[in-house]
Amino acid sequence: MLQGFYPDKYVNSTYEIDFEAFYQEGYRGIIFDIDNTLVPHGMPADERAIALFARLKQTGYHVIMISNNKEPRVKMFCDAVDAPYIFKAGKPNPKNYKKACERMGTDETDTLFVGDQIFTDVWGANKAGIYSVLVKPIHPKEEIQIVLKRYLEKIVLFFYQRAQKRRNPSD
Repeated sequence: MLQGFYPDKYVNSTYEIDFEAFYQEGYRGIIFDIDNTLVPHGMPADERAIALFARLKQTGYHVIMISNNKEPRVKMFCDAVDAPYIFKAGKPNPKNYKKACERMGTDETDTLFVGDQIFTDVWGANKAGIYSVLVKPIHPKEEIQIVLKRYLEKIVLFFYQRAQKRRNPSD
């Protein structure tokens, strides 16, 4: 019942993902969420984010951001990392995940999605058939509507982690 909300991979931080290994596996596009995935909510791109995007482009990736936020916030971040974007994306609707793939020249088979929320980011990527990577939020300060969803996410993560232990008992 909850499997549609499960990420394909769950890691502590965007910055610990081995993107080069994914590239070796044939992935060529990455769709990112911004807030609490790459920087704390509402913050501009920092040196770490700028360096990550330079590295990803040098590796050969196409990148794009999709955010439910308004354009001024999204544009500020994306201008700093030199990346295209889709704002007011309506996540978890898969429509803009697919549009992001089209804009990168990729499809659901060679695209990753990286985000920090289960009910918008991961669920939307899963509905679009895109490999989903859930990261832990960078910072605990969040808008009230997100705080409420985090309580429900804890339930999903409990069952996800239990299912993972059944699949990989040695972990």
